[in-house]
Amino acid sequence: MRYLTVALTKGRLAEKTLGLFEKAGITCKEALDKDTRKLIFTNEDLKMNFFLAKGPDVPTYVEYGAADLGVVGKDTIMEEGRNIYEVLDLGIGKCRMCVAGPKSAASLLEDYGQIRVATKYPRIAKDYFHNVKNQTVEIIKLNGSIELSPIVGLSEVIVDIVETGSTLKENGLFVLEEICPLSARVVVNQVSMRMENERIREMISALRGVI
Repeated sequence: MRYLTVALTKGRLAEKTLGLFEKAGITCKEALDKDTRKLIFTNEDLKMNFFLAKGPDVPTYVEYGAADLGVVGKDTIMEEGRNIYEVLDLGIGKCRMCVAGPKSAASLLEDYGQIRVATKYPRIAKDYFHNVKNQTVEIIKLNGSIELSPIVGLSEVIVDIVETGSTLKENGLFVLEEICPLSARVVVNQVSMRMENERIREMISALRGVI
């Protein structure tokens, strides 16, 4: 029997995912050891390998078959646009993708004015403004501290993940529109879904039972 390989998103999401996996009988305690330098962890009994990767890389590993399955945020799935199957919402890491800015920017969104949008998620922002709202915008890609952009006048609004909204409030910004809810999802390689259908279905069923 070949080993099934699972790519997990590093950080808090990996810890939550492994906790959920453990409840479903899919254990990999080694992966929770913060001092380990190992890159791949194996459960010989289940014939499974696990490795940790940065969020944006997980869909890439899955699309190219380096991992049969992956667990990653919906935001990353949308932004990366890879050819993979999204098979299960794990219901962890819940937050939402929003358009945010100062209250004065609300009228620009309502009047469909020409605005600049700063974001780490240009694909999601473009899809929302161009295809959902049919609003002409200039999208500026930033890599950090997105909230700074409207404060210093780089953009009128931002598109970003909002968990509690406290960072926005501290900086005088507000959620103006919600694009979509987000959470961690299980994704599967298209070939693996055919070749290992029974094992993958069993795994999904076990996870569904503990969600």
